[in-house]
This record gives sequence, C-alpha cells and structure tokens, in this order.
Amino acid sequence: MKRSLSSFARGACAALALPAIAMLSSCSSSAPLFLSDGRPTTLVQCPAGSDSCSQQASAACGGAFDVVRQSRDNGTLSLIYACRAK
Repeated sequence: MKRSLSSFARGACAALALPAIAMLSSCSSSAPLFLSDGRPTTLVQCPAGSDSCSQQASAACGGAFDVVRQSRDNGTLSLIYACRAK
C-alpha cells in the first residue's frame, strides 16, 4: 500500500507542477521589469493614433523617456518605456 500511495503522491505533484511551469514559461515573452542598466520599465496602453501614450510617459518621467517596445493590436497602442536618467 505504501508504494501505491507514494506513487500517487508523486503523480499528483507532477500534475500540479506542470500547469505552474506552463504559467511561468508564458511570462518569458513579456517585457523585462528592469533594463540592463537598472532602469524600470512601464507599460501604457492607449488608442492607436492618439498621442496619449507619449503624453503619459512624458508626464510620468518628467520629460524624456526611451521607448523599449511598442506594438499596435486591434486599435490599441501598447508602449513600454523607461525614463531617462536626469
């Protein structure tokens, strides 16, 4: 009986671990939290074609910022930026 219980427990742990690993691997394509120089990144979304994302980034940074990544999807602009050092 011990063998069947321990093999069941191992199977249950493996079954729980697989979804957790899948969730973590799906995050690998997301933007980094920090750039290699240590600056944090921020994501803003706004309607494509508007100047709102740039305005939000400029206001949050108090001026200059660097665009890390930008994409358009279904009429929405996603902008990942990092504030420049002052």
